[in-house]
Amino acid sequence: MRRSVFGALVIALALTAPCAQQAVAQDKTEVPPVVPGAKPVRVEHIKIHGAALEGNLEGDAVDRDVLVFLPPSYARNKRRRYPVVYALHGYSIGAEQWSHEIHVPQTIEGAFAQGAKEMIVVLPDSKTLHNGSMYSSSVTTGDFEKFIAHDVVAYIDAHYRTIPDRMSRGLAGHSMGGYGASRIGMKHPDVFGSLYIMSPCCLSPRVGANPANDKVVEAAKTPADSAGLSFFARAQLASAAAWSPDPKNPPLYLDLPTKDGVPQPDVLAKWAANAPLAFVDQYIDNLRQYHAIAIDVGDMDNLRIDTGKLHDVLDSYGIANGFEIYHGTHTSAVADRIQNHVMPFFSQNLCSVKNCR
Repeated sequence: MRRSVFGALVIALALTAPCAQQAVAQDKTEVPPVVPGAKPVRVEHIKIHGAALEGNLEGDAVDRDVLVFLPPSYARNKRRRYPVVYALHGYSIGAEQWSHEIHVPQTIEGAFAQGAKEMIVVLPDSKTLHNGSMYSSSVTTGDFEKFIAHDVVAYIDAHYRTIPDRMSRGLAGHSMGGYGASRIGMKHPDVFGSLYIMSPCCLSPRVGANPANDKVVEAAKTPADSAGLSFFARAQLASAAAWSPDPKNPPLYLDLPTKDGVPQPDVLAKWAANAPLAFVDQYIDNLRQYHAIAIDVGDMDNLRIDTGKLHDVLDSYGIANGFEIYHGTHTSAVADRIQNHVMPFFSQNLCSVKNCR
């Protein structure tokens, strides 16, 4: 569906810190009713070593928590292999907290009970010192882009009965995870075959300043200082750690977009270079390789404007993509979306047998 016409643009997070929309909260998520007769999935809590994260200057964990949801038939059908969906959480939360927000395994079980083909669902944790990796590549945080696209995928293929083919792998994410799905998806069509981008944050370059917020962030000099900051201020540090790392600037090893209240063009240029709406044109050929792409966002979510722009860019290049603006805020409908939209989308678009194209 085409983007609806909206009123005046609400000042978005680019003026302060990425993903601030998620500050609206991780509570108040509407839960779809339990589907009668839904069979239980098995939940495994594992750790995956991130070779791509080794030596990160923040000292963030290299062995990361990962939740794996195995479909009802997995234990009894020992020869069957399954497609896999990798689902990325948002800023300020980890995989465990996001699992409660999207109400898994209930919503996964509900999707299967309503006819979705069985698949494995993987939730990797990418929370860092400043509460979020941005799924980017940085000497400060580690290369979370490669961690997701290589380390996690390789581990899951080696330890579970997957169909180890890009056409049987889906990538999804919400908010910061939607940014991650956009960024990683554009760069790794060799790994994933279908994308579902949910309410993505941080698509546009930062376009302004927030003097009060910038002043607070500049005053933070240590990890302990970061821990005491507000959501918006800490998100700005997370963005700097991901997009403007500085190995010669301890102890936080990052450069901020302002210094003494004055914008720093070199740093802002680095941030702009990490904005998907700024670099999407470089990856059009990659995006053409996807079997299916879906994008959604709530009608009460300020991120709807940039989300619509991403849809429009794909449309302008003739890249087929589903786009829906549904009724809801940034987080209110995310559990319903997982059960009734994301899982059916991958059921329809991921290959469930070997050697299919």
